[in-house]
Amino acid sequence: MKPSSASSPPAASLRATVSWCLYDWANSAYPTVVLTFVFATYFTQAVATDVIAGTAEWGFALTASGIAIAVLSPILGAVADQTGRRKPWLASFTALAAIGTACLWWVKPEPSFVPLALALVAVSNLGFEFGSVFYNAMLPDLVPQSRLGRLSGWGWGLGYAGGLVCLAIALFLLVQPPIPPFGLDRGSAEHVRATALLTAGWFAIFSLPILLWTPDRPATGLGFGRALIAGVRSLGETLGHIRSYRACAIFLVAQMIYTDGLNTLFAFGGIYAAGTFSMPLEEVLMFGIALNVSAGLGAMGFAWIDDWIGPKPTIAIALVFVIALGAALLLVESKTAFWMLGVALGAFFGPIQAASRSFMARLAPEAMRTEMFGLYALTGKATAFLGPMLLGWATLAFHSQRAGMATVLAFFAVGLALLLKVPAPPRQAD
Repeated sequence: MKPSSASSPPAASLRATVSWCLYDWANSAYPTVVLTFVFATYFTQAVATDVIAGTAEWGFALTASGIAIAVLSPILGAVADQTGRRKPWLASFTALAAIGTACLWWVKPEPSFVPLALALVAVSNLGFEFGSVFYNAMLPDLVPQSRLGRLSGWGWGLGYAGGLVCLAIALFLLVQPPIPPFGLDRGSAEHVRATALLTAGWFAIFSLPILLWTPDRPATGLGFGRALIAGVRSLGETLGHIRSYRACAIFLVAQMIYTDGLNTLFAFGGIYAAGTFSMPLEEVLMFGIALNVSAGLGAMGFAWIDDWIGPKPTIAIALVFVIALGAALLLVESKTAFWMLGVALGAFFGPIQAASRSFMARLAPEAMRTEMFGLYALTGKATAFLGPMLLGWATLAFHSQRAGMATVLAFFAVGLALLLKVPAPPRQAD
């Protein structure tokens, strides 16, 4: 058996905790600008041979990187627990993400640049996801357990805000002006390609505070080779004796299922809005922004509730509201009602994500936190194909987008049922 959590640490300084939260502000620009709104659209519409082929190629690149993330995250986490320090790993993967993103500037609107674009997206996504493992694992060392929910929620809310601010700068400063700034050439899509440079700079600059001012664990003095062997052995022991970590195991499975539902909802929500309610692209974009705003506010607002009643009840309450509001969204015919229910639904996305992080921080044994957050990253990717697959099958089988979206509710219901079986960890004295 490995050691369990010790008593809660003393609270870190305000500068240290704010610096930790700023990393959420920094890295959220990447999925918002590159993976979702701007560069993904540029790739499918201007770089690939056609939209269908581009969508498939983009999906394959993210799937390949997702498999690598799922396989390697637990191993890297276990090795980091052996070496002690996390910030060198965080700095390395942040640099990988920022450099890979910056290099997207060289992807011109020609099919010959498809392999370069896909390789850079896969690599930068690896850096983004691996960095998140070490970032999340730092959370329990910064504040007492009674404040984990607040810090996680504030960070997640700040992340939503950071992604939206970077997106707004990209759209209004670079993409939309009829005459692009800085002499950028529209003919070769430099005004769109420059959003990659903006995102890379945003990621790098706002990551500096955590590297400078947030405390890290001391190094153990173990070399990388020995740490790798010990880490792999530790991970094998964890998986071999998973029953000894029953609460963590059940939660990881529950989190895997309801996160799959959330990711599917994010991926297909715009498609559903456009197809069922005939929203034009501009309105879909505004709807997406409104959802992000409500999700960020929800994450911050529920942060106190997390610390008050605990992360497990917080996640459960949010899932119940998501199921209820999601069912209502499948029944309404009015676009106005869709907008109102959709924005209300978004307010519970952030609390689910933020409270899940704080719950993992509370459940993970102290000596295994990075390893457990590596498994947390694995479960977030392991069944990522399942939600889209079932949604697509139901849509075709019933010739209805509503039927397809209804499958997402099943993920939330099953995840909730499993979550209720997770033993809540005892509260520790500060």
